[in-house]
Amino acid sequence: MYLTDRSAPPKPGAADQGRRRGPVTGVAPVVLVLGTVSLITDISSEMVTAVLPLYLVTTLGFSPLGFGTLDGVYNGVSALVQLTGGHLADRVRNHKLMAGLGYGLSALCKPLLLLAGSVGALGTVLALDRTGKGLRTAPRDAMISLSTPAERQGRAFGVHRAMDTTGALLGPLTAFLILRAAADGYDAVFGVSACVAVLGVLVLVLFVPGRRRTAAGPGASGAGTTAAADEGAGGRQPVRVREAVALLRLPRLRALAGCAALLGLTTVSDAFVYLLLQRRTGIADEWFPLLPLGTAAVFLLLAVPVGALADRIGRRTVFLAGHAVLLTGYALLLWAPATPALPFLVLALHGVFYAATDGVLPAALAGVVPDHLRASGLAIVGTSQALARFCCSLAFGAAWTMWGPGPALAGSAAGLLCCATVAGVVLRPADETR
Repeated sequence: MYLTDRSAPPKPGAADQGRRRGPVTGVAPVVLVLGTVSLITDISSEMVTAVLPLYLVTTLGFSPLGFGTLDGVYNGVSALVQLTGGHLADRVRNHKLMAGLGYGLSALCKPLLLLAGSVGALGTVLALDRTGKGLRTAPRDAMISLSTPAERQGRAFGVHRAMDTTGALLGPLTAFLILRAAADGYDAVFGVSACVAVLGVLVLVLFVPGRRRTAAGPGASGAGTTAAADEGAGGRQPVRVREAVALLRLPRLRALAGCAALLGLTTVSDAFVYLLLQRRTGIADEWFPLLPLGTAAVFLLLAVPVGALADRIGRRTVFLAGHAVLLTGYALLLWAPATPALPFLVLALHGVFYAATDGVLPAALAGVVPDHLRASGLAIVGTSQALARFCCSLAFGAAWTMWGPGPALAGSAAGLLCCATVAGVVLRPADETR
C-alpha cells in the first residue's frame, strides 16, 4: 500500500474517537474552519500571484530566466521552511500555533510589496511570504489529517482543497476588477490583498480550536475534534529531530517523497503555463489575471469527488492519472491549433491535474506516519516536491531563454512521461509485485 492504494480499514472504535462529521460534507468541523481560513488567505495570495508574472515580465522587464529564478525562490523557500514548521509543530504539540505564525507572517508581507522598488527587495518580500506558507502548510494539513479517519482522508482533503480553491477562484477575479477600475492598479491589488490576509488570520485565531488535553485511558484517541488536541501528548516527551529524521527509514514514506520529487522536477509552474498559453493564443494582457480562474474552477468542481474516488479505487491510480492529464495539456500547448477553444481545454486539464494530486498526496500519508509525527511526515513529502519544482522553475526559465518556449516545454513533457512511468512502478502496491 504505497500511495495508500486502497483506503485503510476503519480503526476500532473510530465512531467514538470524537471525530464528528459535518452535517453536509461528512468531514470534521475543524476541516471546514481550516477550509474557510484557506479560502480567505487564498483570495489574498492569488490576487498577487495572478498579476505577478505579467508585472515582472512586462512592467519590470524580467527575462524568462530572471522570472524563473524569482518564481523558483517564491516556491523553493517554502519548501525549505516546511521541514522546520512541521517539526516544530510536532515538538510543541500545538499545530494551530505554528499555522498561525505562518499565516501571520504572510499577512505582514503583503503591504511590504507596496514598498519593494527593486528586484532584491521584491525577492526578499516574496521569500518572507513563502516562509510563512512553509511554516503553516504541514501543521494545517496535520490538523486535517488527525481529525479524519484514515478511510476518509481523500474526502477531507478534497473538501479543504475545494474551499481553498474557491479563494483561488475569487483572488484573480478580484485582481482583474481592481486593475480595470484603479489607475495605479498593481499598488491597489497589493493593498487590498494585505487587508484580506489579515482577515484570514483573525478567523484562524478566533475559530480554529487550539490545543486541548484529553484524558488518557482505554479507547482514547491521539486525535480528537480539535485535530491539534495535544495529539496524544499525555506523558509523551517532546518530539526530537532524530525522530523526524527516522521517518525516512519507512519504505512507504521514502517512496512517496522520492516520487513526489521526481514528478516535481518535470512539472512546469503555473505561472509559466499561463505565460505559455498567453503567447500561444495571443490573449491580451488585461485578460491575463483571469487565466488562473479556469484552473481554479475545474479544481473546485472536482476536488471533493476526485478525493472520494481516490479513497475508493486507490490513491496511486488517481495520482498517476492526474499527471497523465497534465501531460495531455502540455501536448495541446505544443501541437494543437491556436483555436478559441485551446485556452479552455488547457486550463480544464490543468484543473483536473490539481484535483487528482494536490489533496491525494497528503491523504496517502494517513496510514504511513504515526500521529505524533504527522506534521513532520507531511513536511518531508511536501518539501521534496517543492524543492523539485524550484529546480524545475530554474531549469525551465533557462531553457526558455536559450532555446525558446516550445523546446523548453517539449523537454519537460518528455521528462514528465519518463518520470511518471518510473513512479508507476515504484508506487506499485506490494500485492501487485507477487
